Amino acid sequence: MPGRLRALVALVALAASPAQAQQAGSLVSAQPMLNAPAGMQAWKITYGTTDENGRAITATGIVAAPTGPTASRIRPVIAWTHGAWGIAQRCAPSLNPAILTLSPALGEMVARGYVVVAADYPGLGSPGQHALLLGRETAHSVLDAVRAARGIPAAGSGHAFAVWGESQGGHAALWTAAEARRYAPDLSLTATAAAAPPTDLAANLRSGSDLNARAMLTTFAVYSWSQRLDAPLSTLFTPSIQGVVTRLAQNNCIELNGKPRLGTILGVVAVRNALRSKDVGAIRPWSVIARDNSVDPRAVPGPLMIAQSDADKIVAPAVTRDFARRYCRLGRPLRYLRMTGTAHENSARDSAKTTLDWIDARFAGQRDSDDCRGI
Repeated sequence: MPGRLRALVALVALAASPAQAQQAGSLVSAQPMLNAPAGMQAWKITYGTTDENGRAITATGIVAAPTGPTASRIRPVIAWTHGAWGIAQRCAPSLNPAILTLSPALGEMVARGYVVVAADYPGLGSPGQHALLLGRETAHSVLDAVRAARGIPAAGSGHAFAVWGESQGGHAALWTAAEARRYAPDLSLTATAAAAPPTDLAANLRSGSDLNARAMLTTFAVYSWSQRLDAPLSTLFTPSIQGVVTRLAQNNCIELNGKPRLGTILGVVAVRNALRSKDVGAIRPWSVIARDNSVDPRAVPGPLMIAQSDADKIVAPAVTRDFARRYCRLGRPLRYLRMTGTAHENSARDSAKTTLDWIDARFAGQRDSDDCRGI
């Protein structure tokens, strides 16, 4: 069969039927990405998952794998869960043409022989409103992306996986671990790693020392919750500030190296002033939403690793340490990497080698280390 015909047949085979598209974990489509670095092959995927209420939806993401044959063995999987990029559909990581080089340690993960499955999360790159830090829905989309990746023969992914994420993705990683056994019993969770993870959402929203970042993240959170969970913005803001919140949420994606527009700067200042005497964690329904989507340490299985910088101005180190101590009091070992001087946005990058070495050891069946006494 000529090479072009074989390629066409392969692409057709990766397009699921409409019935399959309604099934959680089914691969709807896999489009090869032509800009993959040397030694890597990658696909942009669309797949079926479920929303917070169990309804069938579609989501998008990326799968990256080593090049070369897979006949000798099935490759282990790392589900990479990204930090906050925004809540508008166009903010999806997979829509960024440089995503294969922007994602922390993606090339290193592939070089170590892993298939990397990076979900966008519902509402990013797919229809609907993305809900920031909505735990179960995000976890389901991550687990279903891992399932869907098995529909790409060239990737060679198996059922054993680790999950690793940063910031919003650290929250997603912990929730994915908590939901894995119940939601996806066909998968086997080997390890969970979270860098700078929000855990107690009310405490996180009130404790970050970067007031502008805190105002922007609160804007993303409350606007997305208002749209998805019918929480009224009027309980927090005057009509004029509600308009500011709406414009900020709808018109901004996070760009680490980008310069914010004047309108964005002024809008953030207005929201910051409006929140000065308010605690989202003490006002209903926001307090209930924050509580329901915080991470219960009892629900997170081991092995678990957390990386947190003492210099983090967005995810307060004290909140992360409190979660770690509560986890340790359950009598479970915890690998805790304390970093100094690392900015929030570099949490995964600066902890990548230690984290990937730790994940390698878990797949190899080595005994886990325990840092609980030093926390």
